[in-house]
Amino acid sequence: MAHTAFTGISAEMQECINECTRCHHICLATASHCLELGGKHADPTHIGLLLDCVEICQTSADFMLRGSERHQLVCRVCADICRACAESCERMGRDDEMMRQCAEECRRCQESCERMAA
Repeated sequence: MAHTAFTGISAEMQECINECTRCHHICLATASHCLELGGKHADPTHIGLLLDCVEICQTSADFMLRGSERHQLVCRVCADICRACAESCERMGRDDEMMRQCAEECRRCQESCERMAA
């Protein structure tokens, strides 16, 4: 595995950190979007899942950034929550651009975290 010159983080890990950061941002924006839309989009279970995804993505990125030996455990949980969040966003409606983008980013983050957890 190639490592970056200054941090010792592999290119694959850096990509996962980037995916987690992007997922964190889109899920946070999507939670606000859903609350503004109201109705089914503001369902507490859906909003809770978006916020769970926000937090676990941030935590996962933090574990990798500081080189924690336990990052694989956190990445495994992150992948599971990202999968569930993607499914929830897809159920909310693929015709909504924000929901579609959130689901797509959650899937990318899920796949990247699955690789890191292996």
